[in-house]
Amino acid sequence: MTGGALFGHRLATLLAKRRAKTAERPDVLAKAINRLGPSWVKMGQFLATRPDVVGAEIAVDLSGLQDRMATFPESLARAEIEASLGRPIDDLYARFDPPVAAASIAQVHPAEVMGETGLRKVAVKVVRPGVRQRFQRDLEVFYLLSELQERFIPSSRRLRPVEITRTLEQTTRIEMDLRLEAAALSEMAENTKDDPGFRVPAVDWERTGRDVVTMEWIDGIKMSDVAGLKAAGHDLDTLADTLIQSFLRHTLRDGFFHADMHQGNLFVDPSGQIVAVDMGIVGRMGKMERRFLAEILYGFITRDYRRVADVHFEAGYVPARHDPASFAQAIRAIGEPIHGQPAETISMARLLTLLFEVTELFDMETRPELVMLQKTMVVVEGVARTLNPKFNMWKAAEPVVGGWIRDNLGPKRIAGDIREGAIAAFKLAEQLPELAARTRAFVTEVGTMAENGLRFDAATSEAIGKAEARHTRSGRVALWIIAAALVWLALAIHPIW
Repeated sequence: MTGGALFGHRLATLLAKRRAKTAERPDVLAKAINRLGPSWVKMGQFLATRPDVVGAEIAVDLSGLQDRMATFPESLARAEIEASLGRPIDDLYARFDPPVAAASIAQVHPAEVMGETGLRKVAVKVVRPGVRQRFQRDLEVFYLLSELQERFIPSSRRLRPVEITRTLEQTTRIEMDLRLEAAALSEMAENTKDDPGFRVPAVDWERTGRDVVTMEWIDGIKMSDVAGLKAAGHDLDTLADTLIQSFLRHTLRDGFFHADMHQGNLFVDPSGQIVAVDMGIVGRMGKMERRFLAEILYGFITRDYRRVADVHFEAGYVPARHDPASFAQAIRAIGEPIHGQPAETISMARLLTLLFEVTELFDMETRPELVMLQKTMVVVEGVARTLNPKFNMWKAAEPVVGGWIRDNLGPKRIAGDIREGAIAAFKLAEQLPELAARTRAFVTEVGTMAENGLRFDAATSEAIGKAEARHTRSGRVALWIIAAALVWLALAIHPIW
């Protein structure tokens, strides 16, 4: 079957399954995508993070993709590890067991290694053989779909479908290199080493390569097992608060957060600490985006809707041709109903979802980092509410968000901006001699051009000749117009000197 026919067949299958969806089978779309294979599961998971692209209803359906795939043979996993690390399995691990879980990109094996204090249990994550080649083939179909969407559905261009596909390609390629997941775990460990109640597994770098990452085995209870957490004596209300505070701390303080914090990736160890695993997908936010987020939240809390609107315009997220007062009116339509609700029913994630829906009316271009943040916040807040149905998002978030706002939107922010501006000015001053030399050389060259006309070396003349031979008559006219413009520019500048 050709690529186009295969694409048409798969798309028709998905549409048919979508129409067949009923209340009794709400996960039919997720099941249909699972049958298409690992690449399509990854695409579905990615689109589940983009309700601005596929719509809220389909995004909810796609969120049911659990990324649970059939395991591949242990012999293939052993071969992948030995090829990646260049050492026999028996030299790397004292014991290597069959897989306990498998996803679209990799599967996990329990194992043991001999350390200074004796045997210790580890988790070994191994890339699925052939997944890169299959993903590359399917990616061509994804690009075709996004290009057709941009060409024939003008309203979708604001969402930049091709750019979304390119983002999927980049994030998945990163996810397929397990060294980068290990690096993310290491960075998160450094950022959170002094944080209360949260940590990530330690990485065994000696046994980590492109196709394998070895990390600490986590003996804990999954957050999806609420009954198990209660039976173990954990305080569920405290866990809910710690989870949301940790996520906001990573986002606002570090600008680096775990972007796949569903219940299956969160454990509670015997000491009561939350341990987050599987950091193949992470999000980053620059300082401007963090200020943007904090000012939005602060504006809603204080009911300063004009400030929320102004932040959007100052950041350049909403085109300047729109009226800030009208945008503030739309923001008020979101904020006022929320202020009439009990605190425990107010959802920060829902607020951001409504905000992104309103911004579409004002031609706000998609901001992938903000959409990923919103998606992750929806998931994290949902996990917190399963632990504590009366979870008060604002009360739990205040110590982190309030502290960050006080430190970064008040006098400390001004002092920090002045310090950063001074550093930037100092760096510019260091470069002034080089800039002056370059400017002087440019002025000399322009003056010479004005005095003696344009001169080309032999290589340039030959290149122009070949280009001239290749181009049509209109192309030759355009080439000489450019040359004439250069001469005119040189003559116009020359009288200055």
